[in-house]
Amino acid sequence: MPDNTIFNFSISNPSGDGQGFVPALLRRLADAIEVEGDVDVQDITFQSAVTGGEDDLTMTVYFHRQPRRR
Repeated sequence: MPDNTIFNFSISNPSGDGQGFVPALLRRLADAIEVEGDVDVQDITFQSAVTGGEDDLTMTVYFHRQPRRR
């Protein structure tokens, strides 16, 4: 019987200058997914919270630890 557990992790840019820079967050996200190896990504969510300076951006990845379908 296959393991249907869905794993997840969230990632944000560091606080301070550049915190709200979406391209940097997307690069960090791509690197973090690659570190997980050959996984089957089920969903990616994007959240933005207003702060006193730049917006606080967070992305969450939901995935299975099985190889993705090809």
